[in-house]
This record gives sequence, C-alpha cells and structure tokens, in this order.
Amino acid sequence: MTHHEPSGLIGQSIKREGDRKLVTGRGRFVDDLNPPGTVHVAFVRSPYAHADIVSVDVQAAMEAPGVVTVVTGAELGDWMNPTPITEPLLPNRPLVRHSLVSDRVRYAGDAIAAVIADSATTAADAAELVEVEYRELDAVTTAEAAMADDAPIVHDGWENNMAYHLHAGAGDVDAAFENATHSVSLRLVLPRVASVYIEPKAVLATWDEIEERMTVWASIQTPHGFRTQISAALDLPEHHIRVIAPDVGGAFGTKGRHVPDYLFAAAASKKLRRPVKWIEDRSEYFHIANQARDQVQYIDAAVDEDGTLQGIRVRVYVNLGAYNAAGHGGRTLIMSGGAYRTPNLVTDVYGVMTNTTPTGPYRGAGRPEAAYMVERLIEEIARVTGIDSIELRRRNFIQPDAFPYRAPTGVTYDSGDYERALDIALEHLDLTAERKRVETLRSEGKLAGIGVAVFVEPSGGGWDSAEVRVSPSGSVTVSVGVSPHGQGTDVAIRQLVAEQLGLPIEQVDLRASDTDTTPQGIGTFGSRSLSIGGGAAVVAATQVARKIRAMAEAMLETSADDVELAEATARVIGAPDRSVPFKRIAAAAHGMGKMPGGLEPGLDETSFFTVDGNQFPFGVHIAIVVIDPETGRLTVDRFIGVDDCGTVVNPRMVEGQVIGGLAQGFGQALWEEIVFDNDGQLITGSLMDYAVPHADQLPTFELDHTETPSPLTPHGAKGVGEAGTTGAPPALVNAALDALRPLGVTHIDMPLTSEKIW
Repeated sequence: MTHHEPSGLIGQSIKREGDRKLVTGRGRFVDDLNPPGTVHVAFVRSPYAHADIVSVDVQAAMEAPGVVTVVTGAELGDWMNPTPITEPLLPNRPLVRHSLVSDRVRYAGDAIAAVIADSATTAADAAELVEVEYRELDAVTTAEAAMADDAPIVHDGWENNMAYHLHAGAGDVDAAFENATHSVSLRLVLPRVASVYIEPKAVLATWDEIEERMTVWASIQTPHGFRTQISAALDLPEHHIRVIAPDVGGAFGTKGRHVPDYLFAAAASKKLRRPVKWIEDRSEYFHIANQARDQVQYIDAAVDEDGTLQGIRVRVYVNLGAYNAAGHGGRTLIMSGGAYRTPNLVTDVYGVMTNTTPTGPYRGAGRPEAAYMVERLIEEIARVTGIDSIELRRRNFIQPDAFPYRAPTGVTYDSGDYERALDIALEHLDLTAERKRVETLRSEGKLAGIGVAVFVEPSGGGWDSAEVRVSPSGSVTVSVGVSPHGQGTDVAIRQLVAEQLGLPIEQVDLRASDTDTTPQGIGTFGSRSLSIGGGAAVVAATQVARKIRAMAEAMLETSADDVELAEATARVIGAPDRSVPFKRIAAAAHGMGKMPGGLEPGLDETSFFTVDGNQFPFGVHIAIVVIDPETGRLTVDRFIGVDDCGTVVNPRMVEGQVIGGLAQGFGQALWEEIVFDNDGQLITGSLMDYAVPHADQLPTFELDHTETPSPLTPHGAKGVGEAGTTGAPPALVNAALDALRPLGVTHIDMPLTSEKIW
C-alpha cells in the first residue's frame, strides 16, 4: 500500500506487539481456561426446521456416567429469563429468544435440551441418548415465499411473517420515471453466507458463591453489552457480573449479538455453583451461528438520455431466519443511493422471518448488499444507454463541494471525493492498455473483462468511552470501551494517545475487553473502534494534555498556549531548552505538596465521545478477470483497491483490514453459499460443502488510498474494516459480466462458481 509520509506517530506502520504470542501458540483463548470442577454443556438440537415438540425423554441421558444434569426447555424458567428481541418490530409482533425451546422448534438447530457433564465428550455422548418426539410442520425458507398469504407462520400470534417494514425516500419518483428516456430494472439475489471465524464461539462462566459474583470469559465483541444481557437473564445486578473477552479468534459481527448458548452457560453456573463451559464445534456452527446477506433486491432506475440519474425505486426482502429480526436491512435502506446524486428515490425494505438459521450482522452488515445493488445498476444503465460506465459514474457522482451531503434516504454523508479515488485507481490500472489486453485475450478464445465498483458506506456511530491515566512514574494507561480482537486498533489507539501527549508509543499501554477494568462501552462492530473508540481516547488525552500544559505554565513561568508536548517533555515553543520532563510533571501531579498552578491532583481523564450521525468511508475497486470458456473457471488476473478511511493512523493496520475484507468479499462473490433444501435442512453443513477461499486462490492485491478526513471525529478517522467485503463483490461480478457480454449474457447472481458460469 502506498501512503503519504507520516507526521509524528500518526501515519506510521507500527507493528502489533501482541502478534508474537499468537503466532507462537501462546494466545489465551476461552478454551485454554479450565478452572477446577469445570463441567461442560452439549445441546440437543432439532433436526427439523419447523415442528411441535411432543415429548422429551431425558432418563437415559441422566443415568449416563459423568452426567451432572439434563435441562429441558420446560424447566428453563427456573434457571433464567428469556431474552426479548430489542429491534423495532411491527405492532403485535411479540418476539423473545429462549436458550432452550419447550413447545416448537423453528429452525434445524433450535436447542431443546442441554446435557451438563464432567467432560465435553461425555456431554456430547449423553446428548445422543435424549429422545425427542416431534410433529413435523410445513417450513418456509425464503423471504419471498414467507411473504405469501398461504405461507406457514413462523411465530404464533403473528398475522404474517413480516417482522419490519422500513421506508425512506425523497422527491417525486413516479414523475421521474414518467419523464425518463430510459428505464432500467434488475432483480438481484444475494446468497446467504457464513463468517467462518477460526475460533468457534466459546464461553466459560464461573459463579463465586461467597462473593455472589459471576465471572464470564466469552469469545465476544461486546463485553459490556453481554454483561447487561446476563443481568437481565439472571436478575443479577451488573456490578455482580464481570465479563472478559480474552484473545478472540475472529468475530466479524457474528459474535456481537445475543448468544443464547452463552447465557445458558451463565445460568447453569449460577444454578450448579460450578464453572460451566460450552465450546461450539464446527458442525454446530454451520447450523446455529448467525448467517448473513440473503436478500432479494428489485431495483429500477429512471435515466436521462445523457445518463443522468433522475430516479431510483428499490424493494428489498431480507431473510431474517427464525429469531433475531436483526435490523441490518436498515443499512441497505440508507445506502440505496450509493455515491450518486439521486434527486428522486424511494426504498422499501421488508424483514421477513423464515424457518432457517437466524441471520445477523456480518462484516458490512447491509452495506455490501447496498453497494452491490447500486453498482450492478450502474453497469446495467451503461449497457442499456451505451454510455461508458466510468463516464456514467463521473456524471452522477456527489461532488466534493456538496458535503456534508444530505442523501434522499435521510442520512448525511460527512465528506468525500469519489472522483479523486477513481482517478487514482485508474492511474494504477492504465485503462487503455488493459482494454487492449482484454481484446487480445478475447481474440485468443478466452473470455476477459474489467469490472469497476465505487462504494460508500457508513461507519462509526453512537458513542464510546476511554480513560487516560498517567501514573506517578509517567507511564500511561488507556482503558477503552471498544474491544479489539485482531483489528490492530489497540496499537492505533496507543499511537493517538502518545501523539497527543508527545510520548513514545512504548510509554503507553492499553486495557480493553474486561468490564471490571474498562469504562462502560458499546463494543467493537460496524467499523467504529478507531473512529469512535479512538475518538474518545483522543478527547481524553487532549484533556490530560491541557492539564499538563497548565502545570508546565506554572513550572516554566510561561503561557500554556506557548507549551508544546514532544519527546516526552513539555517545552516552550521555539525555546526547547526551557522544558520540563513528562515524568517530572507526572510525579508533581501525584505528590503530597502543592500542585503547580494550584490545580487538582492527578492526571486522569475519562471521555464518553459521541457523534451525531456516521462517518462515510468510500473506495474504488477494479477487477480484471479471465474465464476459461471450456470449464467456466474464473481467475482474477488483477485487483486494484483504492480506499478512503479519512485520516490513516497506521497504514499497516489499514492494509491488513482491507486485505482481510477482500478475502471475505472474494469468498462471497466467487465461492461461498449457505444452502437449505425446501424443508429447511442445511445442505452446506461443513467445510467439505461450504467453500471458504484459500490464500492461493487470491491475487496479489494492488492497494492505495486517499485521505478525506471526517469533520465529525477529533482525529479525522473513519472506518475501514468492512471496505473489502463491500467493494469486492460488485467489482468481481461486473468484471465477469463484462467478460461474458460477447456471449449475450447480461446477468448472473453470486456466487460465480465454475458450474454456474459454464
């Protein structure tokens, strides 16, 4: 990745110190923790997608050696409370989630009973002895089928299967279509995918009977939020609960929401007065872990003769699965205009319950779906009008002087320069030369094409916290409410704080992911860790720096405005010989004597930083693909990515995040798909059936970036964690269609498997 020269610590590619323990096998994951007396949970799960539970016989399992107890859904009320689904639903749509169900299963994987035994193997073997009698019911597996009048109703008491209907828009869309020169329509199907984190979900709960206190280690993204859920489930005050997220082996949004299995482990520990552990196995993962995408999109555009967008009409059906009613479809709604000026737009998103594994956020959470929809539309407009697709984009871009830009969906984009990012991407590509090469490949009997995608997505949002504490010796500890688990934000936040205080990064330590030692926070998801969590750290560090300057004002007999913090000193600007070491100031702030300047003792500050709205990173991705017409095999010849995440704090971390996202974006576009049969049985239930990309299937990515700082964050940073998953799929599909166009192919849905292309 090319980048600008750094200024101070900001912009430096500092390595993650914590990587050494991970690559040498010394990480500390939940399954590495085994306190004395630990018992293990295995769940009995339904093989049916929709069925009434007639009876559950646990006698044989209870008598198995090593079994502590067996719990059924009918008994669960004595152990814990159900969890209400908090997403906004249509009226008269009651929805709660039980860790064990007692009356009806609603997807193949619903938990009916839990076996608790002295080992994981014993628990799993005993779970096979539980006999359940079912009365199978008709199932519905797709969102459109679930909207039919005669569809089976997933939840009792609901009039139909629609959980929510979201609407946004502006202008006169009907008039735009009446007056348009061209009308363009697409129906797009985004398949369901899985995040396939390397570490399965894992939880260890321990109840201290003497202290009446619960400690839970969990592979999770949101420790404070999980603590609140435990409090509600067990009727425990939050100050009696401690949640720790140790090393987390991948999460991608799938470990950020309500996990009924985790809550059951906590309830079991309190009930049995013993440590309780549950580790998800890979087969179980494919059946129960939140899946993602799974949308059917209808999008129409009204276009003038010169290609100017006059109107867009969107209708989206989101398959929510059996329980979550997750609102990631709202992100698709607000981004349905993409990077383009669209004066007239109306979007309707329908969230629909089905008898499938629940869906939820996964790297991008509604933004990749929107970018795919919009960028496929742009290419279709180019095909219909005969206008070059790159020129078409230039004509319709939101211009740099239009920011902050109020989109017709109601959100405000903070800053952007989409054409500049496109220009830099094309500098890497040499479009004229590549188009000639594509023609040459075609003349040789191969199919080759170039695909472009321009995307913009919301990041950040909400609030988060940070506390900066300076010790008497001058060491600095930053405690944050976000919970890093591999993104590199732990290093980047230290860079931000060290920069504010004029210190080497080695003098700053970071604490996270433990509710006992960090301020209340929201957590890590939605590309918000550095923009919001880092923003909180910058604000807190700025407050500490202000106090240091005030102390230096008294110690150096100068004005605080003339004091700069650099090289671990507070010094007079232009007179570096007039300085006082940072350590001396720290000691004075904690001494028994009178504080310099009559200030209060200490150098500790806490910030709860919030923004009104989101930051909007963006990028341009370009793919060049070659297809073998004999086999349908697609090879990505080149892939160029230019991303803009505002101020780049650590280019190495940005590059890593982009590459990781691209790998998952490639997987969605080319290979991955969760498949159910008509009865709701999972077909792709293992890594033998679900095609996760391998490193040797990916090209060498050619990456660059622009920097358009956000005016909403104190450091100008936006998110970047989801850029690759957002930009890669439309670029790859557009390239494939460009390659197939000489054969008259104008549409293909992901994944672009060899069989489908052939």
